[in-house]
Amino acid sequence: MIDTHCHLTFPQYEGRLSQVLEDAAAEGVTGAITIATTHRDAANALKLAERYDRVWCSAGVHPLYSSESPHDWGEVERVVRHDRCVAWGELGLDNHYDEPPKSTQLAVLEEQLDVIARARPEIDKPVILHCREAYPELISILRKSLIPPDRFVFHCFTSGEDDARRCLDFGAMLSFTGQVTFKKATDAQAAARLAPLDRIMVETDAPFMTPEPYRKVRTCEPRFAAVTAKFLAELRGEEWGEFERAIDDNTQRFFGVS
Repeated sequence: MIDTHCHLTFPQYEGRLSQVLEDAAAEGVTGAITIATTHRDAANALKLAERYDRVWCSAGVHPLYSSESPHDWGEVERVVRHDRCVAWGELGLDNHYDEPPKSTQLAVLEEQLDVIARARPEIDKPVILHCREAYPELISILRKSLIPPDRFVFHCFTSGEDDARRCLDFGAMLSFTGQVTFKKATDAQAAARLAPLDRIMVETDAPFMTPEPYRKVRTCEPRFAAVTAKFLAELRGEEWGEFERAIDDNTQRFFGVS
């Protein structure tokens, strides 16, 4: 399987990324998509994707980095055009924090969606969404874009059944992290049971969200995607081999990697 969302450019992996990837492969996590937070991070992510066979990248501006302007959309598009880049993002809205201001987040989101819409259909790559306490608002904005709903994935889905239905009715994918394994994550667990098998992906969001029973490990790594995937299979009452094949198929269909 593949860790469909991690941040391998973060300092926690400096000087030891080769070992991190070897450890992941030993657990059956044979590849990873490293996700950008700024245009500079996108350029660094691409360098990693060019260096490592089983690493791919994305390009975009995270809403919590939206105040770090100016944003070089030309650089974002340059990275997206590379064959080692498999997605736009992550982008979206975060209502959990007071900063950056909502107005800034909205402005940057609209700019990114315009860049993506203008690049289509020449660049037909999927979009990774960051959404925290903003599902109805974000989906309303996405509906007005020219991007097909099935090209979106709500990454690190931690909300409950109501928001899951909103995302699924919209037409997007849901991706789950180690958070779903936490004892108090009953809402996310209910959402994971609700999602159709062909609409689920698995990620770590490393270096964050280390799953149980390894939650005390400070730095999450791609290898833990297998732990979350096995938890989800058991949670949903599905045979592990069938579930793994399904999420692999979903990853191939959505990102074009396997």
